[in-house]
Amino acid sequence: MKNLRDQFLLRPDIHFLNFGSFGATPKPIFENYQHWQRVLEAEPVQFIAFDGYQYLADSRAALSQFIGIPDKDDVVFVTNPSFAVNLIAKNFPLKAGDEILTTNIEYGACDKTWTYYCEKAGATYRRQQISLPVTSKEKFISEFFEGVRPTTKAIFISHITSTTGLIFPVKEICAIAKQKGLITIVDGAHAPAHVTLNINELEADFYTGACHKWMMAPKGCSFLYAHKSVQTWCDPMIVSWGYKALKPSHSTFLDYNQMIGTRDFSAFLTVPACLKFMEENNWKEVSQACHQMVLDNAPRFYELLECKPLSPLNSEWIGQMISIPIKTKEPEILQRKLFTDYQIEVPIMRQENDVYMRYSINAFNTIENLDALYNALEDLKKKGAI
Repeated sequence: MKNLRDQFLLRPDIHFLNFGSFGATPKPIFENYQHWQRVLEAEPVQFIAFDGYQYLADSRAALSQFIGIPDKDDVVFVTNPSFAVNLIAKNFPLKAGDEILTTNIEYGACDKTWTYYCEKAGATYRRQQISLPVTSKEKFISEFFEGVRPTTKAIFISHITSTTGLIFPVKEICAIAKQKGLITIVDGAHAPAHVTLNINELEADFYTGACHKWMMAPKGCSFLYAHKSVQTWCDPMIVSWGYKALKPSHSTFLDYNQMIGTRDFSAFLTVPACLKFMEENNWKEVSQACHQMVLDNAPRFYELLECKPLSPLNSEWIGQMISIPIKTKEPEILQRKLFTDYQIEVPIMRQENDVYMRYSINAFNTIENLDALYNALEDLKKKGAI
């Protein structure tokens, strides 16, 4: 695999092993982003009030084809998946006594969102315990559905988790949930361009993903998919001109949620440039090489940190990032020390009582980045810091 470091704007003095948090945008995509900003500034009224509708439609069409959505009008751009989850949770028809089923290893911001709206409604956000390490899809699925109650109305689950980095069997989970008559809501923040994604085949009612992570779009480019059967639930987070529009379109879902006040939506328009960049650089090959680097190096970190894997070391559970248990009572201090003293950008994250180090690998990484991380951890272990 050809290293593409020169295509990214990342600082050359930093070992950047945290692509999973906010991604990083290659130069050609960033230039396309600036192109759209210049189009905006050249004629702001035409861009926002007139031409922008077609620009957004073109970008949604490209995105829909890439993520497996037959109708581009079933997807709307949002700034981040947390915004999308807030929109879903706020509008979900919760009643006192209802339950939303999830796992105990979901993204913290989404946990907070569901907790907030469930508490307002007198409902329960049930965080079902998942045994770690995971050993098989069958056991994972069985454990998850042990949390179903007669009062369960929906499931909310990650496609790829943030803290543990695990890929969940969401297709099987959605299928079972649908059989049980449950609404299915998937947080796919890390999925687009990280794993093969066909939302139509998943049959989720709602799916949100980030384009600014593994698709490498500029920050603030994400999407919300809603099946036509649930689009009437999607009242806007911000009421604007799309509500009772003077000239309503064929889609209330888009009218309500696409134009929500003055904002620079240039980042949304870069999706075709993202897809072009991946096509020109044989991204399937790049992704496979990065995935292999993740797997090949994990054993030495397990040995150094005297811990066990969270899952079998295969592509069923692991993509281009992996989380490794690490013993520290002060993860935030450790993370800063790795950055300030060793020039390593890597997250050290809490998940309930556990702490994980998660490294991500993408086209600009080399084995030297992982060697630097290993040597830093070895040094800190000798000093008794971990």
